[in-house]
Amino acid sequence: MKFVDEAFIDIAAGDGGNGCVSFRHEKYKEFGGPNGGDGGRGGHVFAVADPNLNTLVDYRYARRHEARRGEHGMGSDMFGAAGDDITLKMPVGTIITDADTGAVLYELLEPGKPLLIAKGGDGGFGNLRFKSAINRAPRQKTPGWPGEKKSLKLELKVLADVGLLGMPNAGKSTLIAAVSNARPKIADYPFTTLHPNLGVVRVRPEQSFVIADIPGLIEGASEGAGLGHQFLRHLQRTRLLLHIVDMAPFDESVDPVAQAKAIVTELKKYDSALHAKPRWLVLNKLDMVPAEERAFRVKDFVKRFRWKGPVFEISALTREGCESLVREIYQHVHAEQVAGQPPADVDPRFADLSDPPH
Repeated sequence: MKFVDEAFIDIAAGDGGNGCVSFRHEKYKEFGGPNGGDGGRGGHVFAVADPNLNTLVDYRYARRHEARRGEHGMGSDMFGAAGDDITLKMPVGTIITDADTGAVLYELLEPGKPLLIAKGGDGGFGNLRFKSAINRAPRQKTPGWPGEKKSLKLELKVLADVGLLGMPNAGKSTLIAAVSNARPKIADYPFTTLHPNLGVVRVRPEQSFVIADIPGLIEGASEGAGLGHQFLRHLQRTRLLLHIVDMAPFDESVDPVAQAKAIVTELKKYDSALHAKPRWLVLNKLDMVPAEERAFRVKDFVKRFRWKGPVFEISALTREGCESLVREIYQHVHAEQVAGQPPADVDPRFADLSDPPH
């Protein structure tokens, strides 16, 4: 299935039903009185995050979504039935913005939790509502209120713990295939990856994290070169970035240091917050470097790149060094998850017992 991470839709909640003007006419009943009921509420439009979905392709071709209107009120004190609600299922991580103003309205982060994105109109009042001691036979009624109508932009940012960053053909797809259950397309030409791939990396039983592979970047991506920066949004929710560097490029005239610096520059141009995320350097394809040259090449790269952070030497093809890299990633991600959790509530009756002894 084609990966679609952006779509525009129009939604319309149902209008409320109109109120009714009616009077009771019954044999042998001298004084009838008003009995016109209210109109029914229009249907709401809900959005819910579905973990089984991973694209917005359904909304690329079905752009109009309308809820049913409420039924009109009727005589004999009968109120109109409410219109049926509709629920739009979207992938986890979808951001819903106003297509006209660009304001962010909702973010679908919790699977199964419905969000009201368009409210149905209230039903109009029938003449039964207007009965009083001085108005015994009211003929007033009100129409139903219109439902909300919105033009929305849907944008998907995948929820991954770790994101892979690098030039085309750096070996990102090979790495995600080596350490996870993802099976992306792998070939010996640039831009093999045309859409993001997600993989679950299992370290041990009940210990795992999600890794995302996005299409490669080139210099000028922030201005739209190559596949542009349209996929960088998928790295904004990650806890850790892995900068994959090809240490054995096909073209010997290509300088891996210059390419790595270009990637960092594009990252900073796109989003300073993304540039500030924790980033590790992963030197790939070392199996293609002669054993006696590896140490010198790695040391020379780190020195010229002026890198002060963690460095990992791997070969995604032979899986050399991948196991230790996965363990280090899990420890970092787990520590971030623990730090981000709110402190547990302590019963005040046992607060003193929770304090460590001095």
